[in-house]
Amino acid sequence: MIHNILKDRPTKLFIFFCSFFVANALIAECIGGKIFSLEKLFGLPVHTFTVFGQSGLSFNLTCGVLLWPLEFVMTDIVNEYYGPKAVKRISYIAVALISYAFIMFYVSLSVPPADFWIGSNADKGIPNMQLAFGGIFGQGMWIIIGSITAFLVSQLIDVAVFHRIKRATGEKHVWLRATGSTVISQLIDSFIVLFIAFKLGNNWSWQLVLAVCVVNYIYKFTVAILLTPVIYFIEGRIENYLGKETTTRMKEAAMGKAAE
Repeated sequence: MIHNILKDRPTKLFIFFCSFFVANALIAECIGGKIFSLEKLFGLPVHTFTVFGQSGLSFNLTCGVLLWPLEFVMTDIVNEYYGPKAVKRISYIAVALISYAFIMFYVSLSVPPADFWIGSNADKGIPNMQLAFGGIFGQGMWIIIGSITAFLVSQLIDVAVFHRIKRATGEKHVWLRATGSTVISQLIDSFIVLFIAFKLGNNWSWQLVLAVCVVNYIYKFTVAILLTPVIYFIEGRIENYLGKETTTRMKEAAMGKAAE
């Protein structure tokens, strides 16, 4: 029986999507502790600007934003072919495994280090490996709670908005439901993570929270627009892989319609 299941192309495709989705989310969380300069990445001079009266802002972003837009692309693809229940299921799996990963990070930080290991990279400019390890994996509890909450809430909003638009437009305007759901859910994601992690966790002013939220959202909004052609490309590849008849049935089932 298991061989028949694994030979089923829609099933194999869903397993791939689920695996990539979870792995991508875990990696994004792990690399999220590094802040990079978007301007420097593109070789541009760093200019500061003011938003909501908060001066000295520039496009300094967490490395997690390099991967999170892919999560929303995957969400829209799974939503299109497998429906909202499938998106919610892989979102819950991702949250559970991210939580498990952070628990394991905490355990690994808590166990006593070997004496030789602490100074094993002193010749490379790392005098204390335990402190370096904690600096990478020891994210604050408020940041963890904010990140996980923002991810789950934004995923559920993305699902709802996507299907609301699709019911109104039918099979037309893939770009509208995919991009529209993403830009709305990304706004919610940006605000929630900053509110929990830095307003509640670090007592940031509302002015600073909203200003940083705008900066982050400008990046996310721009990337969402730029990734729209990727959705068309992936959908084209899926139709080539599964066939027009199968993908039509899957889309109808995803929308709760009975296949003809």
